[in-house]
Amino acid sequence: MSRTVYCRKYKEELEGLDFPPMPGKKGQELYETVSKKAWQEWQKEQTMLINEKHLNMMDSNSRKYLQAQMERFLNNEPFDSAEGYVPPEKS
Repeated sequence: MSRTVYCRKYKEELEGLDFPPMPGKKGQELYETVSKKAWQEWQKEQTMLINEKHLNMMDSNSRKYLQAQMERFLNNEPFDSAEGYVPPEKS
């Protein structure tokens, strides 16, 4: 049976992550408060932001920016989205 967490994004009990998504206290906090569904959605948003804004993950300012956007996304606050992205039409 998979573990569940009270997801801070969806405000309900959902399937939790299999392991902390990053090291340290922040990773543990995410592990305890973010659902697998919310984390997978964030991963898609993160990829679009990195590509659209040409972020260099070796640059500490880019990493700080992305972490701030992650917090906003997971807390249901306004966050930067990929401006040029148009979702494909469903057929």
